[in-house]
Amino acid sequence: MRGKLVGSPVRRLEDLPLLRGRGRFIDDIALPGMLEAAFVRSPHAHARIDGIDTEAALALPGVHAVLTLEDLRPWLVNEELVVGLPSASYRQFRNRPVLARGEVVHVGEPVAVVIADNRYIAEDATQLVMVDYDILPAVSDCRAALVDGAPKVHLDAEDNLLAAFDMGYGDVDAAFRNARHRFRETLHIHRGGSHSIECRGAVAAHDAVSDRLTLWVSSQMPHSTLRVLVDMLGRDENQIRVVTPDIGGGFGPKLVVYPEEVVACIATLKLGHPVKWIEDRREHFMATTQERDQYWEVEIAVDDDGRIQAIQGDIVHDHGAYTARGINLPQNSGESVPGPYIVPAYRMGAKLALTNKIPVTPVRGAGHPQATFVIERLLDRVARELGLDRAEVRRRNLVPASEMPYERPLRSRGGVPVVLDSGDYPRCQQMALERAGWDAFPARRRTAHAEGRHIGIGCANFLKGTGRGPFETVTVRIGTSGRVHVYTGGTAIGQGTKTMLAQIVAEQLGGDVGNVTVTTGDTAATALGIGTSNSRLAVTAGSSAHVAAGKVRDKLLQVAAGVLDATPEDLEIDGRDIIFRPQAGRIANKKLTLGEAAHVLAGTPGYVLPGGMEPGLEATEHVIIDRTPFAGGTAVAEVEVDVETGGVRIMNYVLAIDSGRLINPQLVDGQAVGGTAHGIGNALFEWMAFDENGQPLTTNFADYLLVGACEMPRVEVLHQESPSPFNPLGVKGVGECGVVPAAAAICSAIEDALAPFGVHIRKAPISPPEIIALIDEARRPSAAQYSR
Repeated sequence: MRGKLVGSPVRRLEDLPLLRGRGRFIDDIALPGMLEAAFVRSPHAHARIDGIDTEAALALPGVHAVLTLEDLRPWLVNEELVVGLPSASYRQFRNRPVLARGEVVHVGEPVAVVIADNRYIAEDATQLVMVDYDILPAVSDCRAALVDGAPKVHLDAEDNLLAAFDMGYGDVDAAFRNARHRFRETLHIHRGGSHSIECRGAVAAHDAVSDRLTLWVSSQMPHSTLRVLVDMLGRDENQIRVVTPDIGGGFGPKLVVYPEEVVACIATLKLGHPVKWIEDRREHFMATTQERDQYWEVEIAVDDDGRIQAIQGDIVHDHGAYTARGINLPQNSGESVPGPYIVPAYRMGAKLALTNKIPVTPVRGAGHPQATFVIERLLDRVARELGLDRAEVRRRNLVPASEMPYERPLRSRGGVPVVLDSGDYPRCQQMALERAGWDAFPARRRTAHAEGRHIGIGCANFLKGTGRGPFETVTVRIGTSGRVHVYTGGTAIGQGTKTMLAQIVAEQLGGDVGNVTVTTGDTAATALGIGTSNSRLAVTAGSSAHVAAGKVRDKLLQVAAGVLDATPEDLEIDGRDIIFRPQAGRIANKKLTLGEAAHVLAGTPGYVLPGGMEPGLEATEHVIIDRTPFAGGTAVAEVEVDVETGGVRIMNYVLAIDSGRLINPQLVDGQAVGGTAHGIGNALFEWMAFDENGQPLTTNFADYLLVGACEMPRVEVLHQESPSPFNPLGVKGVGECGVVPAAAAICSAIEDALAPFGVHIRKAPISPPEIIALIDEARRPSAAQYSR
């Protein structure tokens, strides 16, 4: 053993090929005879299709096919992507057709596909496909969609209510009836898309000799894609392989299976050529799923000390036109409002409204940023109304470390009790406040005020359920080359998965991460797998890798003990060697290489394996993770607001997080800072706008704003490690932690900076024109007492 690896800042294994230009992304795949696809997409949010004329497009030189749903039907046993997570709360089922079926219900919905020699010809030909649309009324506001008489998103629907549910516990009515104070808020939280640097894409090829269809796809969940293809094409699992190459970011929407991927597969089967489709950025704005709007009516009951007695409310959630994932976003939001706080009674109702817009699925954070914004806005309101320090109100309500694990009377969407596994929330908050200089802020404010500047400080606590199970497959194998091979159903999307798994495995098998190869996201490598989402792989795949590596280690030492005439206790694995280091009185320094040990169990015809051992140095594990480990922490933001322009500058940002046992602190910091950048975008910049007719208005990066280097503050990340008892490594996820508290902390700081004007912020993101409007509408234009 060359030293402890888990907990060390090992350099990323993924970086060197990327830095040398050897990355292999979806658009890098080029196959002999490959054709390219471009989709004809609806320009209307709602319309009936009365006919499709493909004659002119087919006549264009270089065009091989123009396919509509009618052309695909001979290859399909099911025309819909049935991918919604199970729930008893659905009122109607709205699965996406593989291509539009007589009706389009959002701008960008695929209607037909052109297959041509190259993308340029295919794009030109899409303009020649004549679709006869009968334009229908559309609805784009999810609140308006639920009003009686609203236009129906689907022609055959009775209404636009896709699903509804309630959750809660305790005697909420009694708590509010007896409460000393009740405060109500109306809040609107908007989130946009993922906007990974690489858009979606697919390359499909069919080997006629083996009758095997291979799909390379920029996806977070290749095994889910495989299952959908099996269900839709009627082929068995051995006839389809799904592979993920290098992926330029996922952030949620790439966990979804899309019609374009199915169409590419059918096109290659039909035409006998490999087919590539690469999404352009405009398509990404119009066809890749987003997260968008939630509207909340919420109320909190507290006592004279600001301690929470109860919370109640209702959510209206924009679901989009189809179900591409399920009810999980409002479920996550509703479940997460209590956060790290003691909430004795709780009740939340949710309605999911269909709209004539792009389907909604998780973006990094998946409903948790909205819940955090809600509870933190409520606590700021309590502090203001009762004249208390905002941090003190939070401290009084945090679950103390002495009560861990803390079971809340709620159940997850899978029916598992919500149990906060470990942590010291008050200490984590105090760490962040101290580093941010919370107590010294009034002096900084007075200095700034004397200079005519408006600065403010805000904080937000958060929890994020991570590592959602039930499992992730990992196989660990030592080959006769002496190399250690790791295979997992999880997908690497830039988060350092290969480095993380290599560290875990190498710690038990020689300590040399350079001797470990990691294969991710290939259905030919692992029969089972779930994929990447919910900050899950360190927990699920990491646990499986840990257990599998331990079993391989035990077997390896048993083999070596037999060959070296030793006991396993006298052996040590160092790099690629098993070295005999006896306690005393034995010949020392004998060794066996990993490759030689693998040869022993590779088998020789006619010879028995030693000691009745099973062949091969490998183990496959699917460690079951039923309970979700909760990462959490505190963000503190300090901002300056220009009251003439509404511009916001983040001057200081501190994030204290508890993500359990750290496997690689450097990777954890990178994920935390990256998530914070995403959260700053959600707080100040990103807005996916639609008009009242469902037309998208922000379909490029001139209109849809992303945070850039000039807007990004230095983020100081602090760590508290409280190992989770819910998995063998004690780890929690971290990939989404940065995004969850950002909007809440930043908006709290903006409101604090504008306290002299009496501004109250009820939405995120908040833009400069909206800040100016709030100042203009302020009830107290003159300076007033500052309060925290």
